[in-house]
Amino acid sequence: MAKLFLLRHFKSQWNLENRFTGWVDVPLMEGRDEKAKKMSKKIFKNKIHVIYSSPLFRNQDSVAKMLGYVSKYPIFIHLDKGRMKRWASFKEINKKYIPVYISERLNERYYGNLQGEDKAKMMRKHGKEKVHLWRRGFWNVPPGGENLRKTYRRALPIYRKYILKDLKKGKNVLIVASHNSLRALIKYIEKISDKDIINVELDYGALLKYEINKSGLPRNKFFDKLKDHD
Repeated sequence: MAKLFLLRHFKSQWNLENRFTGWVDVPLMEGRDEKAKKMSKKIFKNKIHVIYSSPLFRNQDSVAKMLGYVSKYPIFIHLDKGRMKRWASFKEINKKYIPVYISERLNERYYGNLQGEDKAKMMRKHGKEKVHLWRRGFWNVPPGGENLRKTYRRALPIYRKYILKDLKKGKNVLIVASHNSLRALIKYIEKISDKDIINVELDYGALLKYEINKSGLPRNKFFDKLKDHD
């Protein structure tokens, strides 16, 4: 069976500062190399045929840091319409790289007016329960932002059109993305209800592994508890 790995990016600077990030393109916090090394060993002891990620630097940098510890390098291939898709084409010249397919559809949930705001401050202003629903609920919309339902609707086509086809061919796939785009994919893969998805949460650098059969259905699930707290 094919293996599907879902990895939340390593801890970012705004994760450290406890800020709503969304589509703001912040870097990883300093000192993530050791975390990347440990995770690289866990993931790449398996043969990974293809990686999917988003244009956000924290996601791509997580990929690049891990691949720094293996014999192959990443080539980032853009799936979204535009010049990066049209002009960044090439002929395969060797087997020394791993293709990393990039799409905005795997970006974090857009947090709208909350982006850049301190989470604790917003809890004091709006209440813990309301902020929790904005962050984890399926239908609840942050001010000026998008709810998880919209994130689900934009992320799912990438899974169905590209990732699932690779898995059905027996390819092992790694997805390195943000928290809510991964939660959206988990909802689909595990058939989690709109009500229960609020209970699904991944820490920074958390890893899920699924074994997927030829029909594209998950058979087994493994959770790696290596957390990126520091």
